[in-house]
Amino acid sequence: MMTTHSDGIDDPASDRTEFEPTRALRLAAQATVAYRHVFAASRAASWLSRPNPVRNNGFGMTLTIDEVRQEAEDVVSLTLTSPDGGTLPSWIPGAHLDVFLPSGRQRQYSLCGDPDDLSSYRIAVRRINGGLGGSKEIHETLEAGDRVRIRGPRNAFPLVTADSYLFIAGGIGITPILPMVRKCHERGQSWRLVYLGRSRTTMPFLDELARYTGRVEVRPDDESGPPDITEILTTAEPGAAVYLCGPTPLMTPARGVMHTLNPTGSLHTERFSALPVVDGHRFDVRLAKQGTTVSVAEDETALAAIRREIPGVAYSCQQGFCGTCRVRVLAGDVEHRDRILTDAERQDSMLICLSRSAGGPLVIDL
Repeated sequence: MMTTHSDGIDDPASDRTEFEPTRALRLAAQATVAYRHVFAASRAASWLSRPNPVRNNGFGMTLTIDEVRQEAEDVVSLTLTSPDGGTLPSWIPGAHLDVFLPSGRQRQYSLCGDPDDLSSYRIAVRRINGGLGGSKEIHETLEAGDRVRIRGPRNAFPLVTADSYLFIAGGIGITPILPMVRKCHERGQSWRLVYLGRSRTTMPFLDELARYTGRVEVRPDDESGPPDITEILTTAEPGAAVYLCGPTPLMTPARGVMHTLNPTGSLHTERFSALPVVDGHRFDVRLAKQGTTVSVAEDETALAAIRREIPGVAYSCQQGFCGTCRVRVLAGDVEHRDRILTDAERQDSMLICLSRSAGGPLVIDL
């Protein structure tokens, strides 16, 4: 007769017999206990069993600058290799590197080489004389043989699956687009590229694009006039994925008309400048360590206001996805506008490049 227990397991009492482990099983059990004692419970555990956490933010490494090459007026490319000649981590089109410069500045640059060639990475940098110094430092101080610390590759601009593609690049915006057109061409997919710039002398990688006969339209301003983004968007096939990378005056109108022009298509953008403040309001930020309070205007970021008091505060992307400007919040309610912090992290942190007060003053650990 079977007895049914409350957990649903049938246990025929008449079948119970005392189990006698073999010598081999006893030795295995003793070995397990010994392993647990040495590798988990002893003082040597942390040394013998080093943690290997999952990397959510790419890989940190130091690379050698193998070549610095002039690609166009005020544009140089840097080819980066492993000091030991090893293979670098894989990446897909649209990925970028965080580059830590000798001055301590951190900047992000799109990978513009061949994703299938992992013997090196390539980035390209346009010199911006009126910028914040990162591009000038690269152009004036870095040379072949120098080493730079990088983190990545990471991707905030991935190439989605689509029946057709229209790529639009403005100036240095060609850098993330270049690997995309290479990959689409290798796959035999339907694609076109409209490449915009001030003049051909300022537009890098024209020589590499020349091999895509009939697929690339080069439109320098001094030959074709200022670009009409609405007209360019009308050339996309219905349902196409449109990738646009360039200055803000190019992307803002594109977002406004894309849905009307191609309601079944999709628009994917990447920018090289800070996002404009939308629906902002004035608030105060108390800098606990400094003992001062700064006022953040309705049309500026907390980062910009804080930099008036602490010029050296760390930041990079200014778009809420790199996490460099993350600070600890000691008091106040935050309106989070970033793209990377978890709900748990948002309990006591914020990214000052985008996030703002949800009402009332904030106190942060700076």
